Amino acid sequence: MKWLARRPVLSWGLYDWGNSAFATTVMAGFFPVFFSQYWSAGANTELTTARLGYANAIAGLVIALLAPFLGAIADRGGRRRQMLFVFTLFGTLATLGLFFLAQGQWLAAAALFALGTIGFNGGVVFGDALLLDVAEPRDYDRVSAFGYALGYLGGGLLFAVNVAMVVKPALFGLADAAAAVRWSFVTVAIWWLVFTLPVLLFVREGAARPATGNALVAGWRELAATARRVRGQPLLWQFLLAYWLYIDGVNTVIKMAVNYGLSLGLQSSDLLGALLLTQFIGFPAALVFGRVGERVGARAGVLIGLAVYALITVWAYFLDSALEFYLMAATLGLVQGGVQSLSRSMFGRLVPEGKSAEYFGFYNMVGKFGTVLGPALMGALALAANSTRASILALLLLFVGGGALLWRVRMPGNGSLLR
Repeated sequence: MKWLARRPVLSWGLYDWGNSAFATTVMAGFFPVFFSQYWSAGANTELTTARLGYANAIAGLVIALLAPFLGAIADRGGRRRQMLFVFTLFGTLATLGLFFLAQGQWLAAAALFALGTIGFNGGVVFGDALLLDVAEPRDYDRVSAFGYALGYLGGGLLFAVNVAMVVKPALFGLADAAAAVRWSFVTVAIWWLVFTLPVLLFVREGAARPATGNALVAGWRELAATARRVRGQPLLWQFLLAYWLYIDGVNTVIKMAVNYGLSLGLQSSDLLGALLLTQFIGFPAALVFGRVGERVGARAGVLIGLAVYALITVWAYFLDSALEFYLMAATLGLVQGGVQSLSRSMFGRLVPEGKSAEYFGFYNMVGKFGTVLGPALMGALALAANSTRASILALLLLFVGGGALLWRVRMPGNGSLLR
C-alpha cells in the first residue's frame, strides 16, 4: 500500500475515482431512470429501451472512430495529459447541460448523454495510456486493479450522496426528487473535473517522439501502421476480437441494467440501491482480482468473470423480483471490475515501448466498438420481439463468444506478443 500511495500512482488512480461518477450516477444510475420517466415520459418501455440503446450505440461509434487517431497524435506529440483534460472538460460540460433540460426533451437529453459519453471514453483512452508511465510491467495487474477499485469507491461515494438527495430532497433544500436528480448531474460534473487535476499536476509522461510534418497525416499513418502490426500478430488480433465481444456485453450491462429493471416493473429505488451495492462490493473485489491476476494469470481471471456474466444473463431472463436484482447486482460486483482491470493489464503487456497511447488508442477503439453492438441489439430486439425481457439474451452470445475466443489465446511466458 505504501507503493500504491506514491504520488503518480495515486494521482492516476484518482482519475478513475473522479470519472467513475459519470459512469455510476449518470450512465448506469440516474440517466436511464430520468430518461424513461421524465425526458421520455409517455413512451412505452420498448421504445424507451430502443432510444437509450441507440444513443449509447451512436456515442460508442463516434469514440471508436476517434480513439486510435487521438492516441497516435498524443503519442507523437506527448500530449496525453492535455488531451485527457480536453475530453474531461467536454464531458463535464455535456453533463452539466443535462441540468437545464425540461420534461419531454428526450432528444436533447439523448444528445447530451452521447456527448458526455464521448468525453468520458475519450478521457479513458489517455488515462489508460498513462498506466505505462506510472507503473512497471510487473505491477500492471495490481496498479490497474487499484485504479478500478478507486473508481468503484469514488463513484460509489458520490452516488450514495446523490441517492440520498433523491430519497430525502428536503434535507438538501431541494423541492422534489426531480430537482435532486438534476442537481446530481451538477455534482458529477464538479467531482469529475476536480479529481482530474492531480493527473495534470503529478503524473509525468515518458519522453515523447518529436512531431514531424502534418500531425493529421502522421496520425493516420501511425494508425495504418498499427493496424498492419496487429494484423501480423495472430494472438494479438485474436485477443482484441475476444475483447471486443465480451467487453460489449460488460458495457451493455452497465448502461442498460437499470432500464431493463424498470421495463420489468421494478421500483427505481430498488434498482438504484442495487447499483450502489455493486459499487461498494466492486471496490474490494477489484483489488482481489488484481491478486488473482498475479496468482493464476490475467487470462484465467477474465475467463472466470465471463462465466459468471453468462450465468447472470440467463438468470436475468427469468428475473421477477427486487431481491433477485439485488443478488444479481452483488454477484456482478464481484467480477465486473476484475474483468475490466485484468483486460487492461493484459493489453498493457503487449504494448511496445514508446507506443502506449497509439496502442491503447487502438485497444480503446475496439472497446468502444464494444459499446455499439450490445445496446443496438437490445434496442432492436426489444422492438422486434415487443419484449425487453427477450432482448437480454443477446448478451449471452457476446459473453460466450468472447470467452471462447479468449480461451484460444495463449499468452507467451515473457508476456510480449510484439517482437
